[in-house]
Amino acid sequence: MTNHSDSQVTRQEIFKDVQANGNITVGNITQIYKIVNNLGELPKPTGFPQNIPASNTDKFVGRERELERLHQQLQSNHSVVIAAVEGMGGVGKTELAIQYSLLHLQLDNYPGGICWLRARESDIGLQILEFATTDLSLHPPENLELPEQVRWCWQHWRQGETLIVFDDVKNFSHVKPYLPPQLSQFKVLITTRLKLDLAGSLFLKVLSETDALLLLAQLIGEEKQNQELALAKELCQRLGYLPLALQLVGRYVKKRNITLADMLKRLEEKGLGHPSLVVKENDPTWTLNVKNGVAAAFELSWSELSDDAQQLGCLLSLFALAPIPWSLVERAATEQDSEELEDARVELENLHLLQGGDTYQLHQLIQEFLRNKQNNLVNADEQKDNFCKVFVGVAQSIPDSPTLQLITSVKDAIAHLAEVAQNLTDAVSDKNLISVFVGLYAFYSGQGLYAIAEPWCQLCVSVLQSRLGEEHPDVASSYNNLAELYYYQGLYSEAEPLLKKALSLLQRLLGEEHPSVA
Repeated sequence: MTNHSDSQVTRQEIFKDVQANGNITVGNITQIYKIVNNLGELPKPTGFPQNIPASNTDKFVGRERELERLHQQLQSNHSVVIAAVEGMGGVGKTELAIQYSLLHLQLDNYPGGICWLRARESDIGLQILEFATTDLSLHPPENLELPEQVRWCWQHWRQGETLIVFDDVKNFSHVKPYLPPQLSQFKVLITTRLKLDLAGSLFLKVLSETDALLLLAQLIGEEKQNQELALAKELCQRLGYLPLALQLVGRYVKKRNITLADMLKRLEEKGLGHPSLVVKENDPTWTLNVKNGVAAAFELSWSELSDDAQQLGCLLSLFALAPIPWSLVERAATEQDSEELEDARVELENLHLLQGGDTYQLHQLIQEFLRNKQNNLVNADEQKDNFCKVFVGVAQSIPDSPTLQLITSVKDAIAHLAEVAQNLTDAVSDKNLISVFVGLYAFYSGQGLYAIAEPWCQLCVSVLQSRLGEEHPDVASSYNNLAELYYYQGLYSEAEPLLKKALSLLQRLLGEEHPSVA
């Protein structure tokens, strides 16, 4: 962490080469963050009206391009400009707005002040009045209604370009009456989980692996990360490169002084419920200014959804972490007509819980959150049954020797069929259980991909033995399929005992006169 003994000299040194006045570049911003981890550490200029909240991070990484683009959007014309930072919960929208505000506070780009408004709260008008009276010494006439008092404040605001931040907007119509007038001095920055489709919308993605590792190293120490680099990469991937999750887990690892292997094991056991990802109320001791844990951040979005959208979210959580063709969703959602389903999908997209176009995908922590919700549904078992029936149908459509055309038609469903085979066999009937694995076997072996097909054949034997017992014709078939795979690869010594087991079992179960025995 940088030590600033002489604040004025340090500030001048850090910012001396930076071009301001609407022309700050990625290079400039990168240079600043190389010298100082977080602009919140710098002393703030005095005599400047601002109420920027404290930063939520020790180290701000990977958002230089977004900071540049945000400034370009806000300076793009001579009337009021609204730029919106959109994205899923935990992706760092508020932190980006804080860092943008701190950066341009130091650059003196908003002499009219930086006014931060907590838009999730209902008293936006009162917050504006409070800033105007406390920081600008304005006193609007008391005989006016609140909206007129706010309008009076805008008209009598301090001169110079002014940044107004509406943080965490959950309903744009609640904010609209309090937007400043169309005067060139006002620039409006909105952070939101909503998809507002404004001309100045900036969609914030999760961090790249490089930046996620940089953030983690800052939290746990570079030496520790370098010693466990493969595990550090695995941890970043496990957390979906989500800044909030990386912040919380990194600080937990540092505080507990545990290995990354231990951390991964704990997350495997408890997932989103693990204490590292939960922020307890009134316990900011190791979480800085973070108010919500990961699940709590997602819960804010979940509570905004209709019942139909919640049902769809739960259904989508059953799919694998792979692109999801919409046609498969329609087949699995048997209770809803296509238009209702589309409406529910748009709700999820509007809150950035779902991303896509032709196919759709969930972030892995959102998938985990929604799976927990799915387990608590009244109709959880029915939803799983309908889901699995779709993929049993897909599996049964794949012949032993699939054509290229058939392979192309089912390939987008294979990852989700594999998800059923690995995690959802409890929802598949005894009669159809073998079909799930035979479909995967046929898809891969039919293309000569025997090494990929083999684990599915082995899993098939294991699952069928466990579920159906040793004395079942489908168990014999599973031996036969695995033997056939070995035979194709010339592994005759592995194939022969399995074929003998299959034959012996079928003779015993079906008798000598049965076609399957022949």
